[in-house]
Amino acid sequence: MDELTARAQTIYHRLLQTFGFPEWRKALSPVDELVSTILSQNTNDRNRDVAFDRLKAAFPTWEDVRDADPDDVIESIRPAGLANQKGPRIQTVLKEISAERGNLDLSFLLDMTVDEARSWLLHFNGVGPKTAAIVLQFSLDKPDFPVDTHIYRVSGRLGLRPETMTVEQAHPHLASLFDPSTYGPAHLNLIRLGREICHARRPNCDNCPLNDICPSSLTRSPGSTPDHLTL
Repeated sequence: MDELTARAQTIYHRLLQTFGFPEWRKALSPVDELVSTILSQNTNDRNRDVAFDRLKAAFPTWEDVRDADPDDVIESIRPAGLANQKGPRIQTVLKEISAERGNLDLSFLLDMTVDEARSWLLHFNGVGPKTAAIVLQFSLDKPDFPVDTHIYRVSGRLGLRPETMTVEQAHPHLASLFDPSTYGPAHLNLIRLGREICHARRPNCDNCPLNDICPSSLTRSPGSTPDHLTL
């Protein structure tokens, strides 16, 4: 085990000790998870869930969403923010899946390898690495490591990736550091660390369970926040 992998393992176990074993919300079908994750972009979980529930209440099936008046879809998902972008994006993805597969059943992805399923999801406009990874990991039970804003930020501060690494590059890089069986809890606990302690502008290093091994914390003066560490 190299030094970086060992660091990742230490971080994983420390966060388990601090936060416990996290549970993902109720698993959704692949197409439900796909739409939910598109809605989650640039908003919080509560707003995502409100928008998702409104969309499901307004349209009985995903085929109805696909074929609906775009303005009606936009109005349904307004609580998620950026509705004028997300509505057309969702409808376009649903139309493209239907055109390619003849339906909106994504269960066929279960028969693919992780790489094959990821590649298939990524070829749709509006589906990025994080969205594909969440569908794979949490709906299809295929090991993949989603990297959101929080994970990207804390992984840089913790020295798990080079500062110049892009978000897209961080997905396979961070996945290589954790055991695939731990992707889910590692993802969720790193997000919790970012939300509750390792804030973007004022990280609470004094109360962080990783402050003795975090390069950012060890070089930080009390009360300061290095500019290059803010996102």
